Amino acid sequence: MAAVTGIGVATPPPVPQEALWDGYFRAHTGGGGVARRIFAGSGVRTRHTAVDPFTEDISGWSTARRMDRFAEQAPALATSALSDALAEAGRSPADLGLLVVVSCTGYSTPGLDIALAERLGLAADTQRLLVGHMGCYAAIPGLGTVSDFATARGLPAALVCVELTSLHVQPPTADPEQVVAHALFSDAAAAVVVEPGGQAGWDVPGWEVLDIAAHTDTDTQALMTWRITDLGFRMGLSARVPDALAGAVRPVVDKMLARHGADVDSVAGWAVHPGGPRVLDVVRTELGLPESAMAPSRKVLAEHGNCSSATVVLVLREIAARPGELVVAMAFGPGLTLYAAVLRRTG
Repeated sequence: MAAVTGIGVATPPPVPQEALWDGYFRAHTGGGGVARRIFAGSGVRTRHTAVDPFTEDISGWSTARRMDRFAEQAPALATSALSDALAEAGRSPADLGLLVVVSCTGYSTPGLDIALAERLGLAADTQRLLVGHMGCYAAIPGLGTVSDFATARGLPAALVCVELTSLHVQPPTADPEQVVAHALFSDAAAAVVVEPGGQAGWDVPGWEVLDIAAHTDTDTQALMTWRITDLGFRMGLSARVPDALAGAVRPVVDKMLARHGADVDSVAGWAVHPGGPRVLDVVRTELGLPESAMAPSRKVLAEHGNCSSATVVLVLREIAARPGELVVAMAFGPGLTLYAAVLRRTG
């Protein structure tokens, strides 16, 4: 088995949700009562934005111009998150055998993986993998990839998720789907360092990666979309998403835990991607969990918003568990897709 031995997070400056509404989105959404209620009910108090909408309205920018800004701003954020994760793991960039970079909000070639290799001085033979446009759940298959690599090759590996959703604010609209996206999404980078068991040892604090599970229902793929347009990337987000995901939550979690002789009652913590308040409500109900189990996810939603793929790592960082206890991480995205992981606390 491999284990997460370091976690790092980096964000742009924070902005209060109320200030974003009053100073920009009230006018941007027509100021209607529906939009105001969506913002007030989002569960978000603070967000982090690489683009300051009070001084720079990019809603009319071309996609090319937005991608140029991503190439300017994402590398520094990613470098900070990965540097912190390496420091926590007691590793240097030269130790890494594989770097996996995840993003659905910006692309270029040479890409963010090359920028990180240059900034951190990665060895020339470090392998690289770029995971693009999978959406909010992408951190978990990324975690599975670096864990499998560490186990198979006996080398440390790193995962970095970098999302600048603020680059994709759409032109003024009162469309409820777009208002929901504008009320929830935020910017962050999150990184993990994963090491093989023989090197990491289980006497240090970390998270042993026991299993990864997935479920995709292609019949519901139209309910959540992330389409490239001439004016950035446009979110499609049906109000039916939480209900459509509900039927998969319990079977996926039960099957994954059963492979390890465990069940829902034996899980000490839940790192659930806060796609929105209703998503967390559905997970809590389907798994029969107390509201306290959702506290780490609601805290991240309140303090950071939905940072797409980086978010579940932010939630994992909030989980308190004793050595030997199990934690389930879970995230959702287009497909509709549910990804989950079961982790065991070490140290």
